Amino acid sequence: MLRASVPLAMHGGTHMAQIINQIIQFLQQGILAIFKFLQLVWTWSFGQIVAVFQSEWQSLPIWKIVVLIVILAAIAYILYKAALVLWAAVESLFKAFVSLLLAFVSVLPQIVIAGLIAFAGGWVIHNVNF
Repeated sequence: MLRASVPLAMHGGTHMAQIINQIIQFLQQGILAIFKFLQLVWTWSFGQIVAVFQSEWQSLPIWKIVVLIVILAAIAYILYKAALVLWAAVESLFKAFVSLLLAFVSVLPQIVIAGLIAFAGGWVIHNVNF
């Protein structure tokens, strides 16, 4: 009876591994789709911004130059706001990285103690005989 339950447990383990692999693949595909969309939007947006800067300013009537100046000011303002958001995200990322490093350092004594306990237990198992 024990032998019959071992293959079933192993079979269930492979199904669980397949489910986890499918979930990971789904998440990877979703993240990839998000980054492709972001790339598309960034490429299109910067193409439009570059096109505005490449326009012939000298041959435009004065009212179109005023519109162009307003457009450039709006673009500068929006890019400034985007830069602030990205800067805040970089700061948050840096703070998270520092917090992770601090957590690694703070648990180091417990890890060393666990290693020492495992070492002592292994030594007792291998060297002490009654």
